Amino acid sequence: MDPNITPSLPNDLFRRQDETLDAQFYHHPRFVTHIDDRAIAAVTQLYRENFAPDSSLLDLMSSWVSHLPAEVHYRRVVGLGMNAAELQGNPRLDAYVVHDLNQQPALPFQDQEFDGAAICVSIDYLTQPVAVLRELARVLRPEAPLVITFSNRCFPSKAIAAWHHLDDRGHLALVRQYLVSAGGWQAIELLDRSPQPPGRSDPLYAVVARTGTA
Repeated sequence: MDPNITPSLPNDLFRRQDETLDAQFYHHPRFVTHIDDRAIAAVTQLYRENFAPDSSLLDLMSSWVSHLPAEVHYRRVVGLGMNAAELQGNPRLDAYVVHDLNQQPALPFQDQEFDGAAICVSIDYLTQPVAVLRELARVLRPEAPLVITFSNRCFPSKAIAAWHHLDDRGHLALVRQYLVSAGGWQAIELLDRSPQPPGRSDPLYAVVARTGTA
């Protein structure tokens, strides 16, 4: 993917079709997966490549499943999400926090608390993504990886307007621009990890970055 792609963004970039409180939308648990098994396997492989064993991870915008590789032991996995029942049902989490990032982008964690972080098929719902990614840079240790994955599926009424205006390449460029605007991120990679052959699975795209050195 070309890292120099610059998306054309509408003025109302972060508006959504449904502006009711997200707490209402996510009140009832959804014990479903939002991408198919082959796309999930692509997410898991990215985690395998980027998250070191025995590290401490933050699963941001988490749910009842984290897609971490089953064979890898992590010292600590913390989930932050919107639904307590889903988070309680996630077997990979050692702890969880119910927290609405669109209401409060500040993360309830200490500086340099984690060795890595993941945002899986959720970046399109953030109305203050730059503030959230700036906070992520704060709570991660130097040179820690962040893996952001997404597909072409979403809850349309809750995805921001820009997401609807852009194609897959534009989504990659948009997320890259979030990281650049947030500051504190380096080695940003735009990846197409869609299962092959195309058309037989959900596509899977990723933006991988690392925090700066100390």
